[in-house]
Amino acid sequence: MWQVRPAKLDDLQQILDLTNAQSGRLSSTLPNTQAALTKKLEQSQASFANETDTPRRLLFVLEDTDTGQLAGTAGIDTRAGNGQPFYNYRRDYLIHASHELNVSRRVEVLYPSHALTDLTLLCAFTLKPELRNTPAFELLSRARMMFIASHREWFTNRTVVEIQGIQHESGEVPFWDSLGRHFFNMDFETADQHSGQLSKTFIAELMPPNPIYVTLLSEAAQEALGEPHPLTRPNFDLLQREGFLPGCYVDIFDGGPVLEARTDTLKTVVTSQPKTLHGSEGLDGETCLISAGEGQDFRCLLTQVSETLADDVKVPVSTWHALDRSAGDRVRISPL
Repeated sequence: MWQVRPAKLDDLQQILDLTNAQSGRLSSTLPNTQAALTKKLEQSQASFANETDTPRRLLFVLEDTDTGQLAGTAGIDTRAGNGQPFYNYRRDYLIHASHELNVSRRVEVLYPSHALTDLTLLCAFTLKPELRNTPAFELLSRARMMFIASHREWFTNRTVVEIQGIQHESGEVPFWDSLGRHFFNMDFETADQHSGQLSKTFIAELMPPNPIYVTLLSEAAQEALGEPHPLTRPNFDLLQREGFLPGCYVDIFDGGPVLEARTDTLKTVVTSQPKTLHGSEGLDGETCLISAGEGQDFRCLLTQVSETLADDVKVPVSTWHALDRSAGDRVRISPL
């Protein structure tokens, strides 16, 4: 059985393995060194336990309860930027016109922006490739929305998520190669790691404050602007079904799309309902997400659910054990 739960320090090596295995295909905002990841896990545990005065940075893992093996991670930052500016490019247009020449042209430009700072941010999504087209994929992604629904006061009224942009197997990143590398004396991977793990003040210090004319970028960079990496397409599509939509912002490094949504309109937040555990006999229901527990006791998994005429649900005994719940306890369910 797959379950999503808060990450803990004991998960350190397995998460490192997942992060390193991701390298070369998709980038991750998770640290790839033991010291940095330990600090991340300590911060996450303090956030779940409500023992921090700084913005919460929550990290979940996808675990096989039969083997204890981890197969993915997913995160939520309650405030994008975590006390520092959260940079993106905002897409806009300028009109260049000449009355004498009778010429008018609409030109796309990119403005450096940190307007999304302090919004809730979904992040740190990694998953073993063999699970991308399985229910475990939806469980890992949507478990975060189940957590938001049951801890609504922790999160802002808008939620955003950055989707990785186009990167070729050769390592070329068209948007970065055409723009960012001219201002940063580092390769894309190094800059991306700095952005995800260290201070982001270097972005403001090194990026030009003036608008960037898109027409001056390479053709490949223009084609990549706002496009998701092919391997992120399933997540991109799932998040759109959840209620996220591409806005006017793109990632400042690879030009990938930034999705935005009103938190209270997210599908899982709207459709998930608190229920009371009642029994386990005679199950003949649909497969749903089910979650229980607050903070560091949170658990979310997939299970067969049979609803009664009252505000009760019946689930298999294995689900009771995985959630560590008993009759009369409250849970939250949402259909696939």
